[in-house]
Amino acid sequence: MLPASESLHSFAPARAFNDRLHAFTQAVKTRVPIAQTPKALIWSLNKARLYRYVPVVPAEKRQRVPLLLVFAIMNRPYILDLMPGRSFVEYMVNQGYDVYLLDWGSPGLEDKNLKFDDYALEYLPRAIRKVKSVSGSDDFSLLGWCLGAVVCTIYAALRPDDGLRNLLLLTAPLDFSKRESITIANWVNQKHFNLERILSTYGNMPAEMIGSGAQLLKPVENLVVNYCRLWDNLENARTVRGWQAMNTWVTDNIPMAGAACYQLITELYRNNALIENRLIIRDQVVDLSKITANLLNIIATDDHITPPCQSESILDKVSSADKETYRIQGGHIGIMAGSSAPKKSWPHMHQWLSARSN
Repeated sequence: MLPASESLHSFAPARAFNDRLHAFTQAVKTRVPIAQTPKALIWSLNKARLYRYVPVVPAEKRQRVPLLLVFAIMNRPYILDLMPGRSFVEYMVNQGYDVYLLDWGSPGLEDKNLKFDDYALEYLPRAIRKVKSVSGSDDFSLLGWCLGAVVCTIYAALRPDDGLRNLLLLTAPLDFSKRESITIANWVNQKHFNLERILSTYGNMPAEMIGSGAQLLKPVENLVVNYCRLWDNLENARTVRGWQAMNTWVTDNIPMAGAACYQLITELYRNNALIENRLIIRDQVVDLSKITANLLNIIATDDHITPPCQSESILDKVSSADKETYRIQGGHIGIMAGSSAPKKSWPHMHQWLSARSN
């Protein structure tokens, strides 16, 4: 029989592992405060909410043209205001912008018939009118990210004379011609993907299916490496905090309105109607050549959700005299919410927009 001291010593590694496993489990389960930049609700319609962030720069030193942020219609928009130090909103407010955020809200079954028509020509124009009223400016800038960029593109083409001065499109899924390079396009074109049955059963595209689909685009990275990264950095409180904030957003999924999902898959993914000027929105053809606003097209070079090939051709379609493509090394979310964003993507967007906001 081992002496008591040796017996205790032999169990030390097991106790240390159990303690680390407990800390890891608690870290994974913890949801941290997000969206902490002060803001005020200034308008609402159905589930949609429009927020204005409290300015911190004196009025005489602010950028003259207000900035409206529009994120995807099937994700929470607080990824733009994730946490202090990792918040694009906080950064832009500190640079003197009058910043607004349109939160689409979470659609219920009663919203299953909402289409891109409604988002682009009903919700967005009303929110823009409120931005103009509150800011006192007839001109405005619009930043659309992911499917928010699709909504903004449709709006910019159909309402080119509404005062849109600057259009920033971030990882915009507009061109579906190179389907072999677009994983999601390949999935939704498979025979076993019965879109009509899913929507007739659930009304909306379920949040769980959207979340699982996003994870399965990079299963090893999302389901293994991501958690290994947390395990390896449990002693680093800042890293753990950032991981928890991102995990809070990643796991906070919402449904996508059924009619909009049907449009997205049938008209864009399968028929590539938007980039080819064949998309019909409320009996109007979305002609991208009608877009005249200053355009910054932002592409993430390592984007597995919206590969660069989906965003590259927009500059050839618009009539904007001032247009630029900016490529950033990184992924779909990381280029805006990752640890390197405050040093890379945010300053470039600020510099581009500042030169066109006075």
